[in-house]
Amino acid sequence: MSAADNAATILSSGVRLSVPLALAACGEYVAERAGAMNISVEAMMLGAAFTSVAAASATGSATIGLLVGLATGMLVAMIHGNLAHRAEVNPFVVGLVLNVLVLGLTSYLITTSTFAPHQVAQLSVPGLREIPVIGQPLFVERWPAYLLVLIVPLTWWLVERSRWGLELRAVGEYPQAADLTGIRVNRRRRQALLWCGALAGLGGAYLAVAEVGSFNQNMTAGRGYIVIAAVIFGGWRLGRTLLGCALFGLADAMRLALPALGVTLNSEFLIAAPYLLALLAMLLFTTQHREPRALAQPFERGSV
Repeated sequence: MSAADNAATILSSGVRLSVPLALAACGEYVAERAGAMNISVEAMMLGAAFTSVAAASATGSATIGLLVGLATGMLVAMIHGNLAHRAEVNPFVVGLVLNVLVLGLTSYLITTSTFAPHQVAQLSVPGLREIPVIGQPLFVERWPAYLLVLIVPLTWWLVERSRWGLELRAVGEYPQAADLTGIRVNRRRRQALLWCGALAGLGGAYLAVAEVGSFNQNMTAGRGYIVIAAVIFGGWRLGRTLLGCALFGLADAMRLALPALGVTLNSEFLIAAPYLLALLAMLLFTTQHREPRALAQPFERGSV
């Protein structure tokens, strides 16, 4: 294969691996801007991956599977929000428990169930697909990938330009002041978690019924934690967060592509590379950017 073919292969893998990260990151970005550190992204993605495959097998429609996956992510978000805000359980504990619970539950269910494989259709953009190197990777994809064209600007507009987004940013920065103006702080945070759940669920479902077509044990393999690292890497800015998702996706693509291209590297290092990159990004960028002031801080009315 020529150098251009090799580059196209790696880029194609990078795009496919970046899409579920980017979908979930758009949701996690909103949650963290509201001050809700959502550790349960992994549970949202993994649970959605399982239920999307189960629903697609039961109905014969991968599109229905996507919608069920989205709803599953929102269900996990509702559980997280109610436990963290109404029951006042530590949100980090809630997130970790949900992650372990969903991992154990899906690992058990996959051993007792058999699902027929289904995948959503591929969409090819005429003309643009003929562009050398980038044409096939960017413009011949499973159709849910193109939802990012709508989701990214919508997420930016909601946070930066809408009244809801103004209140969201207020509860992430100065929740006591926001409360004095009549904003329901925890309600806004739960709404942000629902947005995160919907997009993380869509990301997990995309991984299952768009890219793979089936479910495997621990299918997301820590991608939810990489999404959190991408938001930190991006300095809580949407554009930079998506850049982080692209970098992590390309690192994962290199892990898969290099052995196929005849490049011999330590296999354990290749497996660990995306996670090492995520850890390095968190170490480098956490001190360079300021997170929302009230991030991960519980809110109680009347407290100072």
